[in-house]
Amino acid sequence: MIGMFESSHISRRHLLQLAGTLTAAGALPLVTVRPAQATPAMLASAIRNLVGEANVTVGKVRLDIPPLVENGNTVPMTVSVDHPMTPNSYVKSIHVFNEKNPQPNVANFHLTASAGRAQVTTRIRLADTQKVVAIARLSDGSFWSASVDVIVTLAACTEEMP
Repeated sequence: MIGMFESSHISRRHLLQLAGTLTAAGALPLVTVRPAQATPAMLASAIRNLVGEANVTVGKVRLDIPPLVENGNTVPMTVSVDHPMTPNSYVKSIHVFNEKNPQPNVANFHLTASAGRAQVTTRIRLADTQKVVAIARLSDGSFWSASVDVIVTLAACTEEMP
């Protein structure tokens, strides 16, 4: 490195200007870049990737999530499906989607008849006020859904760096 300075004949003045510029750049506030938000079209596409051309019927699924959350970093959610869990008829999977997070597919849960009950509980992050959709796939190949509009007063993933 020293050889580079010797060969280019950087004066002390230029070196001090460079140091001042770097110091000033370090004093600039850090800007947090938010990831791109998903769109309703991306939500529809993610759901279509799951169900293909099958119809999704509203019903059987209950999505318990607060309609108003103060902090989107940890939002409690329970999805339950009103369907028997027998070897011949059961809920194969539960999928959760959202409208505005960077990735519209939030969670996937795979169940068997031995689960005894089609219910999952977890916490999710919500980047903003948006629609949350839960879809259940039954063993007969049908899809059932529920959705809730959630208002988020403090969005997740937006904290400023100190």
